[in-house]
Amino acid sequence: MKSVLASLIPFLFFAFAPGSHAAGEVTEGVNYQLVQPAQPPIKNSGKIEVVEMFWYGCPHCHRFQTHLDRWLKTQPDNVEFIRIPVILRENWAIHARAFFTAQALGKLEEIHKPLFNAIHNEKRRLNTEKSLMEFFAEHGVSNDDFRSVFKSFSVNSKVRRADKFANKYGIQGTPTVVVNGKYRIDTGMGKQGFPGVIKTINHLISIEGNS
Repeated sequence: MKSVLASLIPFLFFAFAPGSHAAGEVTEGVNYQLVQPAQPPIKNSGKIEVVEMFWYGCPHCHRFQTHLDRWLKTQPDNVEFIRIPVILRENWAIHARAFFTAQALGKLEEIHKPLFNAIHNEKRRLNTEKSLMEFFAEHGVSNDDFRSVFKSFSVNSKVRRADKFANKYGIQGTPTVVVNGKYRIDTGMGKQGFPGVIKTINHLISIEGNS
């Protein structure tokens, strides 16, 4: 009898440990935080906006892309996905400028993943205008086209706007996901890991879809 009880002790401890009943739940303050105050939509599309706040130099952002790409293949029809580069330090601005340059040139799909891979897998130092221009050239963008856009009024405006979004959302690190301007998911919260982040995104989409 004694040996049977001994074998059950670990199970009983797990089953009745404080908080164990909440395993798998998505909870405010643990998995996400409220954006205070809540922010209006970016695109006014009438859809639930899921905004990825990232930096090309962030290794966590790079690793998150695999999980995000899987989610994007199954994202609900009522969801609008938006990427916004974050500028938490002065030297991050050049990568935000690269993002908006690729976007303006209609090359974002061809540049986005390769730029992440070049920085993190190939260990290339793509942190100057010259090195980025050479990288864009590898993907079919002429130097003249790159120069005409990289410091243009349009790109300058988008960089400033991206910085304002980060401030309004209360972004303190990357990657961070913001759902409908109301909920901020810091990927390190609650040690939920990237699969947990995706679960939290879907949970918050469900809340917004039913509101």
